[in-house]
Amino acid sequence: MISLNNLKPQRGSHHRRKIVGRGEGSGHGGSATRGGKGQTARSGDGKMTGFEGGQMPLIRRIPKRGFSNKRFRKEYAVVNLDSLEKHFDAGVEISLKELKEKGLVKRTLPVKILGSGQLKKAFTVKANAFSQSALDKIKAAGGKTEVVPGRPGAPAKKIKGSVVR
Repeated sequence: MISLNNLKPQRGSHHRRKIVGRGEGSGHGGSATRGGKGQTARSGDGKMTGFEGGQMPLIRRIPKRGFSNKRFRKEYAVVNLDSLEKHFDAGVEISLKELKEKGLVKRTLPVKILGSGQLKKAFTVKANAFSQSALDKIKAAGGKTEVVPGRPGAPAKKIKGSVVR
């Protein structure tokens, strides 16, 4: 009868760990499975990623042109108007803190409101940035917008010369 105390792996499925560097009698003597002599036989075999044996590496051979804005772009956590419509009641003031509490913003990035979806309720929305379509739809529904600094969940910044209590 099979029970937990007599379970064993299937015959042939469990391999013994290779033990190297223990002399000739181990069956892995001489070079301890590392091949011949030289740099790769030593511990800490330190070749750089992309090293091609002294040949000019591919990454240095291909031309590099153009400009990427990736280093300079401003990343936002985005919230669409249909999410605001679904999670908030009419007439409410929506700030970064409320967006974080409702789970609409998970990361501590600046928040941008985008204009995807329809808006029938009037809100006062405070965020770091708005798309033009979001501004138009919020104003058309009778709401207000306010651009604020800061990020949801980020610690308050200390202003030089003032005491934060």
